[in-house]
Amino acid sequence: MKSEAWIFVVCTAFMVLVTPAYWFVTAASEEGGDWTGTSALVMCTLLFAMITVYLGFHAMRMDPRPEDREDGDIAEGAGEYGFFPPFSWWPLWAGLTFALVVLAIAMAAWWLVIIAAVLGMLATAGWNFEYYRGEFKH
Repeated sequence: MKSEAWIFVVCTAFMVLVTPAYWFVTAASEEGGDWTGTSALVMCTLLFAMITVYLGFHAMRMDPRPEDREDGDIAEGAGEYGFFPPFSWWPLWAGLTFALVVLAIAMAAWWLVIIAAVLGMLATAGWNFEYYRGEFKH
């Protein structure tokens, strides 16, 4: 966790340097500076700082992982990392129905939005329950 915290410390420091530089560069070229870009950079800086504090706080409270220790061995990190599902067609159908919803909204075809929403619910239900039936059921 410490290595991730240090990565975000560097990113936060970069954003702290870039944000005022952006403000000064845009203030020289425009009237009063670019408020939109500067406020977006300030928010990004604060978000990086929030993640840095979170990771640093948890890095101090938890036992060091093998990659955080100087004497850590690669074999210590071996083991089960979690469940990774096999192939699935359901994300494709869910994405296609979402694309159909967006297209229907863009065309103002509200009847098609309703049909696509129903198809989207079916695709989402199929995606959620794909491990309860068929070849990969538990």
